[in-house]
Amino acid sequence: MERIVPIGNGTKGAARRWPLYGSAASRAIERQAAEGLPPHALMQRAGQAVARLARAWRPHARRVLVVTGGGNNGGDGWLAAALLQRHLRGIPGASVQVWPLGPTARMPDDARWAWAEARAAGVDVIEAPTPPATPADLIIDAVFGLGLSRPVDGPARDALRWLHGCPVPTLCVDLASGLDADTGHWWIDAPPQPGGPRITLSLLTLKSGLFTGLGRACAGEAIWFDDLGVAPAPQHAPDAWLATPSRWPDVPALRRAHASHKGSRGDVVVVGGQLPSASDGVGMAGAAVLAARAALRAGAGRVYVGLLNGEATLPPWDGGQPALMLRTAQAVLASALPEQAVVVAGCGGGASMAEVLPALLARAPRLVLDADALNALGPAAREGARSPAAPGDPWALRRAAGWRTVLTPHPLEAARLLGTDVAGVQADRLGAARALAHRLGATIVLKGSGTVIAAPDGAPIVNASGDGLLASAGTGDVLAGLIGARLAHGDANDLPAAIAEAVAAHGGLTQRWTGAWPPTATDLLD
Repeated sequence: MERIVPIGNGTKGAARRWPLYGSAASRAIERQAAEGLPPHALMQRAGQAVARLARAWRPHARRVLVVTGGGNNGGDGWLAAALLQRHLRGIPGASVQVWPLGPTARMPDDARWAWAEARAAGVDVIEAPTPPATPADLIIDAVFGLGLSRPVDGPARDALRWLHGCPVPTLCVDLASGLDADTGHWWIDAPPQPGGPRITLSLLTLKSGLFTGLGRACAGEAIWFDDLGVAPAPQHAPDAWLATPSRWPDVPALRRAHASHKGSRGDVVVVGGQLPSASDGVGMAGAAVLAARAALRAGAGRVYVGLLNGEATLPPWDGGQPALMLRTAQAVLASALPEQAVVVAGCGGGASMAEVLPALLARAPRLVLDADALNALGPAAREGARSPAAPGDPWALRRAAGWRTVLTPHPLEAARLLGTDVAGVQADRLGAARALAHRLGATIVLKGSGTVIAAPDGAPIVNASGDGLLASAGTGDVLAGLIGARLAHGDANDLPAAIAEAVAAHGGLTQRWTGAWPPTATDLLD
């Protein structure tokens, strides 16, 4: 059993890349494993894993309430109850109760066997439509698992509202009941944030929905994993991969590279940062500067900033980072930088971004599009690249040339590009990122809790790092700069994996924050 997600500080097995499976693949793996094992063996292992973690997490719990559903997830709960009852037998004041929310008569065979084990162990069963009045030291949530794919209503919804609002420490079996295993969508009308301490134990496979959408919020303090002694067969390809904290940038490696020079570390040019004009007075140069500072701090050899709006006076230098080379966007376009450097376009670009974007799409072999560059994309982007390349279609031309294009949308920007709404994107973040990647022939970084990195080919990558401290202005610009620096290093043969390193490093910035006040984007750079 291993702890997976670095909620807080650190994780066991952080260097490992974890496969994630959806409900269909998890069921197929379960069926194949069960065929080679004695009857009820998998459920026995699952119940033992739940009981073992319950005792380790809350060793002094004497009153345990197990809330079960009518499927195999409930069966795991019934067997855990039987094992805990035997463990606590004879201890004064100890009790194990099961509150079944599903009819026991219609349970699958394995779950019926676990129910019989619990009854034989003397577990107390609460036959009531309302939660028990007796307080508990520990609750085990074993109501819904892989099978939930629709809204929960009626008595089950009321029970889950109570369960998720309860301040008692809660161990969730496989998933917090109400969470979609595939997408991280939350199917019940209840706050996903737990009312008390909560952990989740994922069994047999790690589920994709635990790590994106509302998965991390629902999972609680930590996600634990027990593979139940089963290794998925090669034909069961992961639906996604989990990227754990990254060691990039590798400062010791840079120190050892004695013969390197700034040119060997790669160039980044940030095009954006609209300067205020006399007509509108709107200036957003700070966004471009944040991206550029991040790229420089992350190890790019030279970083240029091409600021938009020729009407305004260009600052002579960046007082906070004089190593940045400032110029106008027009000067960037008049040079060979678009062809030679990694171009990060859009940070603070405003309406002026639309004027320079066509030239960047046509000239930059390595292009990161963020913020206002995404807003400036026209109908060609929303329709997708056509193949073979049509005259004047920049997306098809980029794809035909094998150029690298990275888009970093937040959910609203992704919704605009897909012609849907934010709710539609958030309901299936993996699907939304894959759809954009296929449509544009680009690598997509769909930002949010469990940022998704999706390419036209291969399984997406879900980022495990980061927390709510990143929810402030400018942190997305920092991420764009980090991605630019990672691509500039020149060893990004596996583009999605390289981008995932930058995303993981970005998420890890807040884990080292110890200030009494939340950090700003500038604080993260320091």
